[in-house]
Amino acid sequence: MELIIFLAIGALAGFAAGLFGVGGGTIIVPLLFIVFTQMDYRPDVIMHLALGTSLATIVVTSISSLMAHHKNGAVIWPVFKNLAPGMVIGGFVGAGIAGLLSGIHLQLIVGVFLLWVAYTMFSGARKVVDTHKVLPSSPKQVGAGAGIGVASAIFGIGGGSLTVPYLNHYGVVMQKAVGTSAACGLPIAIAGALGFMIFGMNAHAAVPNSIGFVHIYAFLGISLMSFFTAKFGAKAAHALSPQMLKKCFAILLFIIGCFFLFKGLR
Repeated sequence: MELIIFLAIGALAGFAAGLFGVGGGTIIVPLLFIVFTQMDYRPDVIMHLALGTSLATIVVTSISSLMAHHKNGAVIWPVFKNLAPGMVIGGFVGAGIAGLLSGIHLQLIVGVFLLWVAYTMFSGARKVVDTHKVLPSSPKQVGAGAGIGVASAIFGIGGGSLTVPYLNHYGVVMQKAVGTSAACGLPIAIAGALGFMIFGMNAHAAVPNSIGFVHIYAFLGISLMSFFTAKFGAKAAHALSPQMLKKCFAILLFIIGCFFLFKGLR
């Protein structure tokens, strides 16, 4: 049953990764939180385990998603090259910070963050993208990448929740923002997952079938299915209007944000 559940989570997460460029983390984290709770894991490590495992699976979903977006010409590689170095450093640092926070604090932080992003994205859906805006200089993009990396590791998501609005703000159309975000999810996920493994082992998490804060069986089950379904999500992204994509993205984040606030405040 556990394997079937992990495969189902992977199917949903992969589709979301391709559709929204979010790496699937916004789906994986809350569902793993529920599954790990039902498996009677220690309450103080459940949230960390969900975040670390989510980032590990995003390594796979990002590869599948970015390949699909690249075929559609939606990845801005020069921007990726500027953002990636900071994201790698930030992802590792963010995992360390998350390891120092309690599970409840992580739930509340993630919930508030997702609600804020949902609001900004939904309100921005009615705005016309100013294509005359220019992206900041390369050093500023590296700095932005570091900030996105830190936050994304703490939230267990591939960076899409920050990378997409960031690129959109500077006039990048939604489809290309999603495609570039999918590529950026890879360095964040690799650095973040390694960080959660290392810091989890140092914290002596001692969770069955896990390396640090990464659950091996969940990683394998989710990754296997999400690799295939991410391609379908990427195709769907190019069939929708930018405004519709923004609204769908915002609604998804709003639901997940409310979930974590509810659990954290109980």
